[in-house]
Formats: sequence, structure tokens, C-alpha cells
Amino acid sequence: MEQGLRGGYAPIEALRQVKELARVVKPGGSVAILAWSSEKLLPGYPLLEARLNATSSGIAPFVKGTKPESHFSRALGWFRDAGLEEPTARTFVGDAHAPLADDLRSALIALFQMRWPGVESELTQEDWAEYQRLCLPESPDFIVDHPDYYAFFTYSMFHGKVAE
Repeated sequence: MEQGLRGGYAPIEALRQVKELARVVKPGGSVAILAWSSEKLLPGYPLLEARLNATSSGIAPFVKGTKPESHFSRALGWFRDAGLEEPTARTFVGDAHAPLADDLRSALIALFQMRWPGVESELTQEDWAEYQRLCLPESPDFIVDHPDYYAFFTYSMFHGKVAE
């Protein structure tokens, strides 16, 4: 499936891939997909986070020419169109707070790099400076190193059954 992934977001040909999952799962079996669906990673900086999320990388896969049906939140339709029965969706909440274990800190660094790559040209000079101050691990003000750091995120899981 990685071939169809773009920047960690929904597969470009999601319906085709869900149909293939439904084809290879035995009758009566289940197909489930799980993905990151939202986050609040910059506590105390809601305007900066909103501006970052409004950049091209922040709103992916909604780039010119991409169909809304490709967005992960439309997966119930993929499941129905693939012939899966009883499609359901459920969202789970997770969080991260200081002190962070090394693996969680590394995961957050990777997430920042995945969520907002190449944003400089889309931000004001002030927002770019604030981004660099808060979101780069080499910064002395890197937000995840703050002793009161807290973030939360959601995962959404879509599930359906293969007809018997």
C-alpha cells in the first residue's frame, strides 16, 4: 500500500486498495484501517498551529486536482463501495505529556517534520520565526521539551465485514 501513499495521508487510490483488502480477506472476516485524524500539538499557540495547518502540507491531501473522496474521513464510502457490510467508524483519543520518553519525543519530532514540511514560503516572517523557535528540535525553546508540554491527537478506525 505504501506505493499509493502521499506524505503519510490517505492512499491516492483508496477504493481500489480497500477492494483488494476485501478480496483477500476470507468471507465473514473483517477489514479495518486506522489513521491519524487530528491533533493539537502546539499548546498555547492555537493561531500558529491553525496557520501551519492551513499550509499546503497541513491540508494535504486537499491539493489542486485531488478529489474530496480521497480524504481518509470519507472511508465509510470506500467500505460501502467495496461491498463491505456493516461499515463503522470510531475515533480514539491519545495524548502525550511531559516528561516525554525518548521514543515519544522522537515520534513527535518526526510528526512535526511530516505535518509541516516546507512551510516557510506560506508563512509570514513572524510565524516562520515562531515556527522555528517552537518546532525545531535544535531550538532551546523546542515546545516538546517544555516541562508542562501536553498534546492530544485522534485516530479514526474504519471497519467492515466481508460478506459470507
